[in-house]
Amino acid sequence: MTSRETSPGSFAIVTGASSGIGLELARCCAASGFDLLIAADEPQIEAAAEDLRRTGVQVTALEVDLSTMEGVDRLYAAARGRPVDALLANAGRGLGHAFLDEDFLQAKRVLDTNVTGTLYLLHKVAGEMRARNRGRILITGSIAGFMPGSFQAVYNGTKAFIDSFSFALRNELKESAVTITCLMPGPTDTEFFERADMLDTKVGQGKKADPAKVAKVGFDAMLDGNGDVVAGWKNKVQAALANITPSAVLAEQHRKMAEPGSANS
Repeated sequence: MTSRETSPGSFAIVTGASSGIGLELARCCAASGFDLLIAADEPQIEAAAEDLRRTGVQVTALEVDLSTMEGVDRLYAAARGRPVDALLANAGRGLGHAFLDEDFLQAKRVLDTNVTGTLYLLHKVAGEMRARNRGRILITGSIAGFMPGSFQAVYNGTKAFIDSFSFALRNELKESAVTITCLMPGPTDTEFFERADMLDTKVGQGKKADPAKVAKVGFDAMLDGNGDVVAGWKNKVQAALANITPSAVLAEQHRKMAEPGSANS
């Protein structure tokens, strides 16, 4: 069996799967024969499930708020004790505008969804995987984690945490058969920028990657057990440059992309 083959009856959980990268990751799983438990905080998750069932795999959908520990508990319980072969932790939120102009409860929800809820789910599922000494995990980080995110500060901060955490957890599990992969996309053609109220920004109006291609890159990296993958060659260059560029310069560059009204400048 090669690293990319899956056994009959494999089971995957995909979060943030109602649209965008998450839905495309679920499609990758279905095409590879995984039965699915998919979750999102919006009713469109049911339509996504109907679409995925046409591939012939079993699909359970759950509309749930994964920014709360109660929501994560509901998702974990929905697996009904079935061993999880793959977890694709993709749920995330964004928020534009200057930090001091944001509603703090919205900012907190970004933090709770991207960090607290993700870590709580990982603690549950990765712990079970370690006990079985088997499993694959894909965590959706972002190249935004390499840049101080002026006018997107909370989001970029959460992704810096997730990127770093992914590498740390991978190292902690290196003696096991559980693999951790961090997918780090750049701007992708999803509903993210509309939901984050960033359609009037340069990055919101700019060219974006195809979510299906981004998902396939991440999915293949997960099956191969790779530690990380940056989707797209331009993003690879940007990530490399971020490592040698002063933080103040990166923050100013990000300002030009994400400041409200920058689409017209």
